[in-house]
Amino acid sequence: MSPNGAALNARSARKAEAMTLSSMTGFARIEGALGETRWVWEMKSVNGRGLEPRFRLPPGYDFLESDLRKSLSDKFSRGSFNIFLSLKGAAVDGAFVINRAALASAVKLVEEIRLSVDCEKPRPEGILALKGVVDQESALDDEDARAALAAALKKSFNEALGLLERARLEEGKAIGALINSQLDAIAGLTADARSNADAAPEAIRARIAAQLAELLAGSVDEARIAEEAAMLALRADIREELDRLVAHVDAGRALAEKGGVVGRKLDFLTQEFNREANTLCSKAQDMGLKRIGLDLKSVIDQMREQVQNLE
Repeated sequence: MSPNGAALNARSARKAEAMTLSSMTGFARIEGALGETRWVWEMKSVNGRGLEPRFRLPPGYDFLESDLRKSLSDKFSRGSFNIFLSLKGAAVDGAFVINRAALASAVKLVEEIRLSVDCEKPRPEGILALKGVVDQESALDDEDARAALAAALKKSFNEALGLLERARLEEGKAIGALINSQLDAIAGLTADARSNADAAPEAIRARIAAQLAELLAGSVDEARIAEEAAMLALRADIREELDRLVAHVDAGRALAEKGGVVGRKLDFLTQEFNREANTLCSKAQDMGLKRIGLDLKSVIDQMREQVQNLE
């Protein structure tokens, strides 16, 4: 294949991927090895307001975190991530050593606290459990060996990110199908509400005529009926709300088709849907239209639950 053809295929693949919605929920696990060292990366992501990573790395491997965070942010925009690295073998079989400076600082803080608060002395194992007080020396004394292991761990981490991305895209595809079906339901209910509203003026006029006839027990002034009916029909006019619902459905379908990081936009759109449904219910002059409004609110709530899972 020519270089131009390969570049075109790569762009097409990226475009196809961009058309897919991504969930913020997913799980990935991958194993790796280098010489006598074995490891497992496990990562789980759930809903989050932004990008919220939490790493649990073995002692002595915190230096990896900066590069890992960058790789994560290059791949994802939103989600709460719990990432765990388990190491076995030569890389973690070194002796435990006490960080004397950290220990002295911890003891000093304990004494300061005991001067302010009446409490028992902490047990030694409690102080030793503080992060940084005890380190574990790597059994890999050779600098090149440590660098090779770090490179292998980062490569394996990126492979796990790829698995996690595929899991999130797969769930996003299922969520997208649900959202499209909910948009179809909203469009159908909006059409039902429009049909109901088209018949509303005559229904209002007939109801007013009957009420006036009963109250006046006799002839009714047609001009008065027309005036009262016009005022009530104006207050009950929901054409603007229905037009906005149709526009929101079109916007929702466009966002779902666009894919990518659109979760916040779709969440905002569900708030707009809900506002129009509330207004429709408040303006409804008959139970048929009110039921449609309540059905709309139910579908919109279901849609919002799904949207909040999207990146």
